[in-house]
Amino acid sequence: MIEETSAGIVLFRNEDSKILFLLLHYPSGHWDFVKGKMEKGESIHETAIRETREETGITDISFLDDFEEWIEYNFQFQGELVHKKVVFFLAETKTKDVLISHEHLDYTWMDYQTAMEKTTFDNAKSVLTKSKLFLAKTL
Repeated sequence: MIEETSAGIVLFRNEDSKILFLLLHYPSGHWDFVKGKMEKGESIHETAIRETREETGITDISFLDDFEEWIEYNFQFQGELVHKKVVFFLAETKTKDVLISHEHLDYTWMDYQTAMEKTTFDNAKSVLTKSKLFLAKTL
């Protein structure tokens, strides 16, 4: 079994006193947050920042302290079982326009309820819910 670690960000912005979350449309059809594999020598925060820049063009990221959610799942890649661990941070941006990379088909900014309906996987829905609860306590 291959072991992989990735890092990502539940990115949000404030628009007209409403919190909007960024979702990316992946070629396999699902909607999820920014995330990607750690490169050698990177910290998990560095990976999250790099992946956000590469996948969205967004560089103004303000992390919210004390939010770190880990998920784990298995998938098949070229006949091999991969065990993936992903850490998600919560961060705010002022940037509205997204320059999606070749890795994605589309993006959208959505309020919590709409994002919950659009997000594909249960583990992403769980991270989104924890993000919303954390924001309700801190903002």
